[in-house]
Amino acid sequence: MIQDIAFQSRETIRQTQEQKLQQLLAYLQQHSPFYKRLFSDNNIDVTSIRTLEELTAIPVTTKDDLQKYNDDFLCVERSKVIEYTSTSGTLGSPVTIALTDNDLNRLAQNEYNSFVTAGGMPTDIYQLMLTLDRQFMAGIAYYSGIRKMGAGIIRMGPGVPSLQWETILRLKPTAIVAVPSFILKLIDYVKSKGFDINASSVKKAICIGENIRNQDCSLNVLGQKITAAWDIRLYSTYASTEMQTAFTECSEGRGGHHQPELIIVELLDENNQPVPANTPGEVTITTLGIEGMPLLRYKTGDICLYFDEPCGCGRHTMRLSPILGRKKQMIKFKGTTLYPSALFDLLNGMNEIVDYVVEVSTNEVGLDEILLHLVPAAKTEENDHKIRAYLQAKLRVTPFVRYAAPEELIKMQVSETSRKVTKFIDKRGA
Repeated sequence: MIQDIAFQSRETIRQTQEQKLQQLLAYLQQHSPFYKRLFSDNNIDVTSIRTLEELTAIPVTTKDDLQKYNDDFLCVERSKVIEYTSTSGTLGSPVTIALTDNDLNRLAQNEYNSFVTAGGMPTDIYQLMLTLDRQFMAGIAYYSGIRKMGAGIIRMGPGVPSLQWETILRLKPTAIVAVPSFILKLIDYVKSKGFDINASSVKKAICIGENIRNQDCSLNVLGQKITAAWDIRLYSTYASTEMQTAFTECSEGRGGHHQPELIIVELLDENNQPVPANTPGEVTITTLGIEGMPLLRYKTGDICLYFDEPCGCGRHTMRLSPILGRKKQMIKFKGTTLYPSALFDLLNGMNEIVDYVVEVSTNEVGLDEILLHLVPAAKTEENDHKIRAYLQAKLRVTPFVRYAAPEELIKMQVSETSRKVTKFIDKRGA
C-alpha cells in the first residue's frame, strides 16, 4: 500500500520519488502541450533531470499559467476524463482540473492514507459536514477515501447546526469532517439547547479549510475554543484541488505528513530557490501518478514551513506547518505586513465579537486599507472601546471598523456561487 512508504527509510523514499519524477517528465514530454512548450522554450532535456535537486533547472508553473492555458495542461483525450472539478477561485478565476478513472482511484488512495494517518479505522463512522457538489474535489475525495477504508459515511452537507446535531444523536458518528468555525457554531447551538455535547458519540474531528494551529503547531485560538468546549481530538489537514493530495496530521499533531509517492514538495523563496527547514517558503508541488492534468513545480501561493525532524508516529516523511498566509493575500497596512489568517486569529480570540468579514481595498494613494465588518456581542460604547483597544494593542495599527447585523454579514459570507464561507474580501485592483 502507498501508506507503507512513509515508514520506510528516507533513502528509500528519495529513490522512489526520483524514479516517479523521471516517469512524470517523460509523460509530460509526450502528452502535455503546456510542458512540451515550456521544455522547448527553455532548451530542457528532460532525460538529464534525474534527482530532486535537478528540479531547479525547470522554471516554475504559476496559477496565472493554469488560468491562461487551462486546456493545454490536459494530457489525455477528453473521452478518458471521468470527473471535472474546479478550484474555488479564492485567488482569481476558477480553473478546471480534469480527472481520469485512474486519477479518481489515486484520489481515493490519497484520502485513505490521510484518514489512516489521522487515526481512522474501519469501525469509524464519519459525518461529512461539507458540500459534495459544485465541482468540489475535496468532497468526493473524503467520500472515496472513507469508503476505501471501509468506515461508515453520513453525507450531511454544510451548515444547519440543528440538523447536524439531530443526526449525531440518531446515527452516532464517531468522527466529523468540518470547517472549524462551523464546529464552534454547532457547539453554540448545542449549548443553547442545554445538551451535553461531550455525551455525544463524536470523539474526533478532521478540520478542513481553516487553521486550528499556530506556526509552532500549538492550538490557536480557534482550536482552543473548540477543545475547551468539546473533548474531542482535532486533526488538521491541508490540500488543494491542483495538488490532488492532502497533508494530514498524525496523533502527534506536529504538522501535516507528506505523501511521498503522490507528490514532490519544495518550499521556495522569492528567487524560486529552496528554503531550509523551519523557514517560510511558498509551497511548490510536483504531482506524481496523475494522468489527466499533472503539474510540475506548481507554485500554490501558500506560505508554510516544513519540519524534517523525526516524528513520534514512526513516519519518516517531512511535515508541513499550518498555512502562514497566501502570497497574493498579503496586506501592507500602515507599514505593517499582515496575512488574513493573523487577523482571523485575533478576531476569533475576542469574546466581544460574534462574527466578522475582513475587507481589503486600495485607497486614493494606492495603499492597502482594511475594513472590518463586525457583528458585536453587544452594541455598547464599552464593547466598542474594548474592540478598538485590543486591535491597536495587537496590531499596533487600527483598521477601520464597521458594525453589521448578523443577517447582513451572512449575505456577505455566503453566495450561491461559492462553496466556502467568505471571511476575506479582496477589492484591491477591482
